[in-house]
Amino acid sequence: MSRSFNSNNIENNEFNLNNEESDYKVLITRLKEIKSTISLLEKTIFK
Repeated sequence: MSRSFNSNNIENNEFNLNNEESDYKVLITRLKEIKSTISLLEKTIFK
């Protein structure tokens, strides 16, 4: 029983790490989009 619990716990930890990694990738993508938008707005404003 203990082995089964440990195995499930390891799988859950891996799943959580994958979710966190995915969240960070999405966040970085959004930040890049925001950066591009700001850059475009600056170009428009300072023309």
